[in-house]
Amino acid sequence: MYSIRLTDHLDDALTRIVPIGAAGPLSHPDGALGAEIAALADTDQAAGAVQILPRPLATPAKVLLAHVGAGDEAGWRAAGAAAARSLDADEPAQFHLGPAATADSVRGAAEGLWLGGYRYRDGREEPRTAEVALVTSGSEAYGESLGLAHAVARGTWLARDLTNTPPSLKNPHWVAEEISGAAAKRPGLSVRVRSGDELARFGGLRAVGGGSRFRPCLVEMVWDPQGATTHVVLVGKGITFDSGGISIKTREGMKLMKIDMAGAAAVAAATLAAADLGLGVRITTLLPLAENAVSGSAYRPGDVITHYDGTTSESTNSDAEGRLVLADALAYAAAELDPDVVIDLATLTGAAKVALGASTAALYGDSDELTSALLAAGEKAGEPMWRMPLHGDYRELLRSDVADRHSSPAHGGGLSALFLRDFTGAYADRWAHVDMAATAWTETSERELTRGATGWGVRTLVRYLGTISA
Repeated sequence: MYSIRLTDHLDDALTRIVPIGAAGPLSHPDGALGAEIAALADTDQAAGAVQILPRPLATPAKVLLAHVGAGDEAGWRAAGAAAARSLDADEPAQFHLGPAATADSVRGAAEGLWLGGYRYRDGREEPRTAEVALVTSGSEAYGESLGLAHAVARGTWLARDLTNTPPSLKNPHWVAEEISGAAAKRPGLSVRVRSGDELARFGGLRAVGGGSRFRPCLVEMVWDPQGATTHVVLVGKGITFDSGGISIKTREGMKLMKIDMAGAAAVAAATLAAADLGLGVRITTLLPLAENAVSGSAYRPGDVITHYDGTTSESTNSDAEGRLVLADALAYAAAELDPDVVIDLATLTGAAKVALGASTAALYGDSDELTSALLAAGEKAGEPMWRMPLHGDYRELLRSDVADRHSSPAHGGGLSALFLRDFTGAYADRWAHVDMAATAWTETSERELTRGATGWGVRTLVRYLGTISA
């Protein structure tokens, strides 16, 4: 990540970024520059639009007019991201906030600059090294806002990197090593990785991972700061590549399946960000990691699987594997962890995208308090969700003649959520499920998203965790 700092001083030798609101420039440059901007600024532009003013015979020699729309945090985030994409990799710049500076504008602009400047790199390309300064009087007052933006952006970059990594490199133990290495750099975080015989009771995870030469594993991260009174368990689906198994996907359906561990990437990165910020909430994060491959040892349609809590499930579709690994993790949380809140994130169903489109995730849960808090956090973070129903009548569709449950009787995000709820035990009324299948990837670079993995969920979770921090 490149450097962003706060300062009180303008430098005319650097590219200047000027925010433009509905009524005109928000930082009010003086003299000829101010008159030039006032004449050329198009106040009808939406948030995230950028006008470039080349001034080769003047200082500053280049000015970016970054439109913030209504001037809320989302508008500043969009403006920062657009500005980042308009700067060269080695081009230092100053974002002149001026009197428009608030905690929200600083956080939004900084998050946007970092997120809009993201590029997946495999080590062959030099990272951006130029510095961007946020300029406003009394800049020292906004250090906390910049710190929040940095932690969230750093986590989102990590989630994007993990998800973008090709499946030729990414397998369950590779992900576990990456997460363990990142956690080792943060005092107070502990990580345990279970594999082999330690997964004896995790029948869903063993079944899904049984067809791959890369064995499955379960990562358990713990952040337990002194004084924390609330225990949140985060669970993320971690299928490092999903071929569909014996119920094999089509070529088109398979080509992006490196992203099927985006839920695990998001909850892990959010936990790391919480540690960076020192949030006063106990967090246990569970990452069931497996590759769903095709081989003679792959689990079969019709198999009956015994999960961590002893519940059996009939699976007639090996491409409905995510709910099986999540069921084990949720049952483990119910039996062993005594949580106050449980939230799982998963790229689970195409039904979520059919229902809500590509920019909104599906949220399920019985608790009005928890779902409302998550909806509010997502709205503020720029990661919208929509609460979906959990109709009890549909549970009849989960009946099986040979097991306690049928895991994949028909298509529909509501059925998979109902199946998962049966593994939440005593905390069913404090559990939320987020189906992020539609939002984990974008084909276009717009606002704070860059084409590829989005890192969706990190920003929402950190916002939510911040609201319950002691």
